[in-house]
Amino acid sequence: MSNSGNTFLYRGGTIILLSNHAVVYVISDSVGETAEFVVRAAVSQFEYTHLEIRRVPYVMDRETILETVQAAKEEKALIAFTLVLPEMQHFLTEEAIKAEVPYVDIMGPMMDGLSKLIQSEPKRKPGLIHKLDEEYFRKVEAIEFAVKYDDGRDPRGLLRADVVLIGVSRTSKTPLSMYLAHKRLKVANVPLVPEVEPPDELYLIPSERCVGLIIDPSQLNNIRKERLKALGLTSGANYASETRILEELEYAERIIRRVGCPRIDVTNKAVEETANIILDMKKGGYTR
Repeated sequence: MSNSGNTFLYRGGTIILLSNHAVVYVISDSVGETAEFVVRAAVSQFEYTHLEIRRVPYVMDRETILETVQAAKEEKALIAFTLVLPEMQHFLTEEAIKAEVPYVDIMGPMMDGLSKLIQSEPKRKPGLIHKLDEEYFRKVEAIEFAVKYDDGRDPRGLLRADVVLIGVSRTSKTPLSMYLAHKRLKVANVPLVPEVEPPDELYLIPSERCVGLIIDPSQLNNIRKERLKALGLTSGANYASETRILEELEYAERIIRRVGCPRIDVTNKAVEETANIILDMKKGGYTR
């Protein structure tokens, strides 16, 4: 079949692009991003000059389907769809067959295959994949936030953070920030160093959004010695001295008391364990 120089060959349920222009209608009961992505990925395997994708999102009525099928027939276009409601799927395919319009059901075969594999029926709820996409993008945003506001780089981030971690060096502030970011929390952290006054923003945030990390001096001493070895430095440096560690921990205690935030002793705790405590705090709130 052909129209305005566009030539397609429809054979065995497959549409083959024979010229350099294609029109594809993407019909979805959600935003249609999934179907459009699949169409673009498939068309990249062909030599073409123009691909026009016309997305028809949030389709919940038969009238829209009829109009789209008619438009596709007039333009000799392909319909790609991700409709999860069986009645809408059947109506579209029946109308497309009547109008001799080629179509591709992108979601259906995969759902059927999974249904047989796991012996369970799909939910058949429109828009679920879009909700998953939103979760993914929130996670990415949180990770970018953790990187940007790591180690007190920009105190302005403290005011926008879901959680602010404070503590001396080597109390797992950065690993905790990244772990919580994967749980979609925006986390900033501030190192507490006696010679450096914490940023003013630290005292402007609600105390329940801040968490002080404390640790046993002996364990911190061992951790810092190992860190120095890894850097090829002598373990006798002031950074790992008992006197310096006690000074830093006492200073951190003063700041934590001033902020009035909850504290977690990270001694012998894995990052995951500490993170779960923080997540529980966020869910249940914190009462001093």
